[in-house]
Amino acid sequence: MAFILGVTGGIATGKSTVVDVFRKAGVPIVDGDLIAREIVEPGQPALKALVAAFGEEILTEDRLNRKKLGEIVFNDPAKRQLLDRLLDGYLRGAITDQIKEAAKTAPLVVADIPLLYEADYQQYMDQVAVVYIPKELQLTRLMQRDHLTKEAALQRMKSQLSIEEKRQKADFLFDNQGTREETRQQVLRWLAEKGFSQD
Repeated sequence: MAFILGVTGGIATGKSTVVDVFRKAGVPIVDGDLIAREIVEPGQPALKALVAAFGEEILTEDRLNRKKLGEIVFNDPAKRQLLDRLLDGYLRGAITDQIKEAAKTAPLVVADIPLLYEADYQQYMDQVAVVYIPKELQLTRLMQRDHLTKEAALQRMKSQLSIEEKRQKADFLFDNQGTREETRQQVLRWLAEKGFSQD
């Protein structure tokens, strides 16, 4: 049986950095963000469901106009919930299918899922690693990365479970306060301890 490791974090905590180390070590990655984009490609059932719920105006040609959909759901919690409910089944099905597929041939599969706890994906994982930095550092990095005001950055952080709550729930942490190399070494150490290192 393959070992399924969920990797999550908060916005701007450096999850991509950690996942990239696993990828370079040859571990198959199930990418939740990528799958979320794929399920709303033209002709996909999830896109048809969105058009049925929100109307043709969310399309540009036959593609989803994310900006338009965002405008519709951003200030309307009921519509936002409807969007999440509509997409959840398609997304969950696609993510779990990809995990099962990768697990047939690999001893370790990493599931990169930003809202892992928020959407209750931990039930599909053997363990969950949280990429951690303290909230103040998260705020600073987010403001710098996305050129946001403090208020705008805090707003985005509030849309997720706080990094401290995720830290409490995690099976273990990858601490990303140091350099990229220090973070990389933590991942390589974990792989070696679990017997997944390539050498």
